[in-house]
Amino acid sequence: MRAIFTRLILIVMVAGVLAVGGGFRFLRPRSDDQVVKRPVCSAAEYRQFDFWIGDWDTFEFAVPDKNIAHNRVESILDGCALHEIYEQGDGLIGESFTIYDASRRVWHQSWVTNRGQLLVIEGGVKDNQLVLTGNDHTAEGKPRLIRAVWTPVEKGVREIAEVSIDGGKTWKPHFDIVFRTHSRQN
Repeated sequence: MRAIFTRLILIVMVAGVLAVGGGFRFLRPRSDDQVVKRPVCSAAEYRQFDFWIGDWDTFEFAVPDKNIAHNRVESILDGCALHEIYEQGDGLIGESFTIYDASRRVWHQSWVTNRGQLLVIEGGVKDNQLVLTGNDHTAEGKPRLIRAVWTPVEKGVREIAEVSIDGGKTWKPHFDIVFRTHSRQN
């Protein structure tokens, strides 16, 4: 019995030495050059909204000389998401995270502000525009739909938002802004 026990201990010790010394390759992590790194968010769908990435001054479309906000949009998480920081002249600050959800084949955006507002919208690309729609509420708490459309334009990006209180039968303007490359002079 003692001989069997001694052999088992010897086998366990040899196995340990081989594992530490490299005999069992499956127990040792691969070196960086052996790991195949495949970019997760490299498909064309993930790049559809890259036109919005930038450091922007924000203007009302109808009043193109009045800068109302500063907006920064960055690609984050290895190109899998966009992060927006919006700072309006009247103190409103908002941030959004926008991502292409490949499992559902939709774009998703969650927007929050320093005034306690939350907006969740989803959609996709249509005619070179990103169109996202979602449920929202008026200041009085009444439900409404909101639709935002981003379009690349000469020297920037235009965003038009509309609201509907009749389930999308009719739409009314909410805002119409244009993002232009940030100028240090503004």
